[in-house]
Amino acid sequence: MSFHASLRSAAQMLFQRIEEFFDRFFGGSSNPLRHLGAMGLYFLWIIVGTGLYLYSVLDTSINGVYNSIGHLTREQWYLGGVLRSLHRYASDAFILVMALHLVREWAYGRYYGFRFYSWVTGVPILWLSYVSGISGYWIVWDRLAQFSAIASTELLDWLPIFSEPAARNFLTPDSISDRFFTMLVFIHLGIPLMLILGLWAHVHRISRVDYLPSRQMMLGTLATLLALALIKPALSDAPADLAMVSTQLRLDWFLLFIHPLTDVTSPAMVWSMLIAATALLFILPFLPHPKAEPVALVDQANCNGCSRCLADCPFAAITMAPHPSRPGYKIAIVAADLCAGCGICAGSCPSSTPFRSQERLVTGIDMPQLSVNDLRQQLEAKLSRLGGRSRIVVFGCSRGAKIDTLSAPDTAVISLACTAALPPAFVEYALRGGADGVMLASCRSGGCHYRLGERWTDERLNGRREPRLRSKVPLSRVHHLFASDNDNKLLAEALKTFRNRIENQQADDDPLPPYFRRNSYHA
Repeated sequence: MSFHASLRSAAQMLFQRIEEFFDRFFGGSSNPLRHLGAMGLYFLWIIVGTGLYLYSVLDTSINGVYNSIGHLTREQWYLGGVLRSLHRYASDAFILVMALHLVREWAYGRYYGFRFYSWVTGVPILWLSYVSGISGYWIVWDRLAQFSAIASTELLDWLPIFSEPAARNFLTPDSISDRFFTMLVFIHLGIPLMLILGLWAHVHRISRVDYLPSRQMMLGTLATLLALALIKPALSDAPADLAMVSTQLRLDWFLLFIHPLTDVTSPAMVWSMLIAATALLFILPFLPHPKAEPVALVDQANCNGCSRCLADCPFAAITMAPHPSRPGYKIAIVAADLCAGCGICAGSCPSSTPFRSQERLVTGIDMPQLSVNDLRQQLEAKLSRLGGRSRIVVFGCSRGAKIDTLSAPDTAVISLACTAALPPAFVEYALRGGADGVMLASCRSGGCHYRLGERWTDERLNGRREPRLRSKVPLSRVHHLFASDNDNKLLAEALKTFRNRIENQQADDDPLPPYFRRNSYHA
């Protein structure tokens, strides 16, 4: 294993441990580490909302800009001051979750293949975020703004883009005019618009984007920001004075860390590190990585154009087009560069039912690595070998809990790329084929490698999403577990509890309905 792969594996394990620890308190749906993208967008909406109000009261003249911000903070602390603090802390939080989101996606290997586009469009967002944040500090025009402006222009002067050093504009008090702040406001408003456009490009190839986190997360986050705003409000330093050099400043290390870094090293070193880091982020998808999964294949004769695969695909890899041989019908088209190979589309196809009497089961959309026909044959073979008092079939996710550890004479295990690749009819098929119970082990909520797998599986089993598990299937014989690859103990305990439940039902003379008589595969 290469150093890069080892480092990424260690980072993934660390993230996974922390996420599972947070799951105990927040649950998967409200765990902030599992929804960093949605958290970042939430902070951005706070930044935009508070920024619009701050702009409405800002005096952009050289003499009025500092006083207007100061008046807002002191005289209208209950609204303007709080909003200014929210703007400041949300900006820092946006930078933090953006950095965590980048590192987490790298740790989980989500930067190549079908995720290549999202990764490379995310890199410019880093630059836009920092430029916007730093320019926001300049607008206040206090001592910290003066320090940042001089340090930034000295850094820019190292690049051969200006005919004269830009830092000369801050040599004397007379060198700054009202137009300087008008330009700053234009930059500080224009760059966030580019940032929003970049975020749209970043997610527009992803289906069902979480533009906001859960209500619990939003309320808790807003309460935390408000508490910070009241306990430690954002305040201006003394007014900027180009005739003086400030020695003590309250530095924002989230946004302005680059200035002390420049002082410790040099502009040449800082630019070298920034350019190298940016290049590395662009190069990462081209480094050696696991081979991509085969993409989904559409069978023209069996696709009826129902669009369920389109609705369920997590990565917008499926579109609908006119059927080439059936006028008035549509057919699914798979974009190979966007397909994750997860099989969720095959699990959503209405023709993926094992009860069809075809000798070889052919469905509308299928996966070459494990076709629906192969899955049926594998299930039938394992059912024929099951014995014991309570026979259980376990379907699991190859990236989730290690279900192979459960294999036993009375327990058959079948691993899929994602549990959502399992058509719900297979649950009924297993029960009618000799199983006393069926357990599905999906990834933890919010932790699916394919984003939506555990959610679609749960909704299908509970009749909230097509294709549904038929209502005549007794849910007491079905158990859906959410677990990760670290949850071997939880997995074993869940199977034991499920088995005891089934055996208690059998002892209470509560067998499967006659409809589920053994070895009956006729609809």
